[in-house]
Amino acid sequence: MTPNGPPDDTAEPTYDRRSILSGTGAIGLAGLLGSSTVTSATPGRDPGPRTDEILLGISAGADDVAAEARSAIPGDAEVVHTNETIRYAVVEFPSAAPDRAREQFIDAVTASPAVEYAEPNATLQSLLEPNDPYYGYQYAPELIGCERAWETTRGSEDVVIAVVDQGIQYDHPALEETMDERIGRDFLNGDDDPYPGRGGDHGTHVGGIAAGGTDDGTGHAGISDCSLLSLRALDADGVGSLSDIADAIQWAADADADIVTLSLGVDGSYRTLTAACEYAADRGVLLVGAAGNDGSDRVYSPAAEDSVVAVAAVDDDDSIASFSNTGPEIELAAPGSRIVSSTTGGDYGRMSGTSMATPVVAGVAGLALSAHPDLSRSQLRDHLRETAVDVGLADDQQGYGRVDAAAVVETDPFGDDGGGSEDEPESDTGNCGDETVTASASGSLDGSGWWGESKRYGYSLRTDDPCSITIDLEGPARGDFDLYVTTDGSRPTRWSHDEAAAGAGTSPSLTLALEGDESFGIQVHADSGSGAYTLQVEERGR
Repeated sequence: MTPNGPPDDTAEPTYDRRSILSGTGAIGLAGLLGSSTVTSATPGRDPGPRTDEILLGISAGADDVAAEARSAIPGDAEVVHTNETIRYAVVEFPSAAPDRAREQFIDAVTASPAVEYAEPNATLQSLLEPNDPYYGYQYAPELIGCERAWETTRGSEDVVIAVVDQGIQYDHPALEETMDERIGRDFLNGDDDPYPGRGGDHGTHVGGIAAGGTDDGTGHAGISDCSLLSLRALDADGVGSLSDIADAIQWAADADADIVTLSLGVDGSYRTLTAACEYAADRGVLLVGAAGNDGSDRVYSPAAEDSVVAVAAVDDDDSIASFSNTGPEIELAAPGSRIVSSTTGGDYGRMSGTSMATPVVAGVAGLALSAHPDLSRSQLRDHLRETAVDVGLADDQQGYGRVDAAAVVETDPFGDDGGGSEDEPESDTGNCGDETVTASASGSLDGSGWWGESKRYGYSLRTDDPCSITIDLEGPARGDFDLYVTTDGSRPTRWSHDEAAAGAGTSPSLTLALEGDESFGIQVHADSGSGAYTLQVEERGR
């Protein structure tokens, strides 16, 4: 199919390339979707970046995040926002206080056993790199094989792509048919109308790349026609606070988004951002992040997180874009130079940056999930990797390669060996314990960071008449490992499980009585320590 032609040549919008700020702050949030546990902040606060607030990470063992934060801070500080799910509190620190007082404050609060960390509510920025102001053709869909992919699917409305950005002009002619009926959420104003502010083109451009109407008589073709959720967390200048970004990621996960695209970043690592991304990943969300536009060998966060697919930008000849950051975290590359998409006011324009490459990957992921709806998050991520094209760049420039829309749609992600089952062992029946089946697995986890690491396994019952199951974990010395289990075969998380053995040191264990119709999902999580572990399952039948 032939997409519509590009808009008339106009000057490309210019975004200031700001230095990364160490800002702080909280935002008023109310009425979030479903059972989201983000509390309201102090009313009357201005949205956007902050310079007078600090985020406190509260330990999982504390019952009340706000109460623990209040007990840890001195009387001249105030808790203005909490997120019980990601478990952090935003504390307002007097803006006139000297730097030494701030350092003493951080030392004091981190002395509390309930406070895992303290960090600034950093300012994140959109990752757009202004380049050639004139561009006559939309090359990206053809370069990555969209026309072949569209013969199979243009994207299902059941696949939801959430855009954490400046907000999307949801009544744009190219986007109004692909917007999710819920529209989204504004984290700057604390309401349900995430319409972008004047001059805030970035979010609308990003959304139009991932899921703009294709072959619909409008000015450009998006990579997919999946559904869009707009989460406004950046202001018209393309900057926003760390707490707003974290809350938006959590909201997207709780709203059952399949994919979250993050065309924003900060130079450095922040535990609140790690926690938010881990929360979404644990709920089955594929997160895609922009590497950054300094042309340097470092990848910005959140793209640098293990739970996020880091995206570099290439030009129309598959060479690495001059502005694109690179590094060992790069997982995929995508077109990011002079990309045509929607802008506010119902218009169209060309922008360049890893901000543009990121929604290309998100759109391709949407096509893959539309064609193969049974893919889990990890399977979808693997499928994107396995079908990427090696365009001859270094590993730290392209990762697994440049995304290929045709390949992700046409290639069977399950191959020829899926669905097979092992023969059931024969055994005599009798009293419980006469029949025993064991299984084991091993691996290595690093729990030295605040959030640790997790691995997951599945187990289906194999005895003739099951009556009990015991799951044992033997971890390395001086470690603290947790077990989380579901009994319906779903993926367990630290927030959603049927049984748990948490805080049990190096050898957590679970024993459950069986009815015979269970199947198990098992998560191994390292709270602290690192090294090899062994997991053993012993199932008994009568």
